[in-house]
Amino acid sequence: MATKHAALHALIEPVVAAMGFELWGIDHLSQGKHSRLVIYIERESGVSVEDCADISRQVSAVMDVEDPIPGEYRLEVSSPGMARPLYTLDQFTRYQGHHVALKLRVAFDGRRKYQGLLAGVEGDEVLLQMDGEEYCFPIEGIDSAHVVPQFDD
Repeated sequence: MATKHAALHALIEPVVAAMGFELWGIDHLSQGKHSRLVIYIERESGVSVEDCADISRQVSAVMDVEDPIPGEYRLEVSSPGMARPLYTLDQFTRYQGHHVALKLRVAFDGRRKYQGLLAGVEGDEVLLQMDGEEYCFPIEGIDSAHVVPQFDD
């Protein structure tokens, strides 16, 4: 599955970069014979609905030619938003000091879901502080992660 994800990233990233955006991440969700491809784009000045539509058209054209996903799929292009997913060590580093939720591929201490303060990155491990403890999770062991927005009262 990682190879499929890498192939999609290699196909989509140049299109997104050529249009002046950062490819934040890709989620390919298989749902039987139908699937959904979600592309998250980012730019310092923000992302508009028109930007998403433009990138959707360009990526769709490339996907039609290359045909990397068998069967039918729905293509969605979006900003990562406030509860943005985190995919890379660089993204975890950028969001140090924020609250994050992690879901592990394999349970650690009898659980797969953790939420706490992102303390940083050390080597290839994500450091999470919660309940007065610090946990180190190898990035390869993280199934999914996202920022948990905090609102002051």
